[in-house]
Amino acid sequence: MERILALDIGYVRIGVAISDPLGIFAQGVCVLKNKPGWHEEVATFVKEKGVSTLLIGLPKRTDGKVGEAEEHMRRQAEEFKTVLPNVDVILYDERFTTVIAKQTMLEADISRAGRKQKIDQVAATVLLQSYLDSKK
Repeated sequence: MERILALDIGYVRIGVAISDPLGIFAQGVCVLKNKPGWHEEVATFVKEKGVSTLLIGLPKRTDGKVGEAEEHMRRQAEEFKTVLPNVDVILYDERFTTVIAKQTMLEADISRAGRKQKIDQVAATVLLQSYLDSKK
């Protein structure tokens, strides 16, 4: 099995996580700044790590309506399908991943400054682990 790369895309930062080659565990990788050129950073990482699937968090609204953020992520997914034509691009419900990530970091007694630096990476890890667990 090849690796899955997960992205928790925000308007300021992008959390990145990757699966192990067996698709069992998710591991946080880094946080990218949402600035011009970040798509190329992801594409380079995909090629270097042998990623076969790109998992993008889809911010669905709890009332079921399609919001601006969901539409934005769908556009991001389409862009990646063009940039990475040999990679499967999957949108996956990311509701509550940031809440879970914050709670996990609070329980681990990580400082406020540390949480701010890592929250997006941890949210991407939660997103990917949730996806991996759903496939078992």
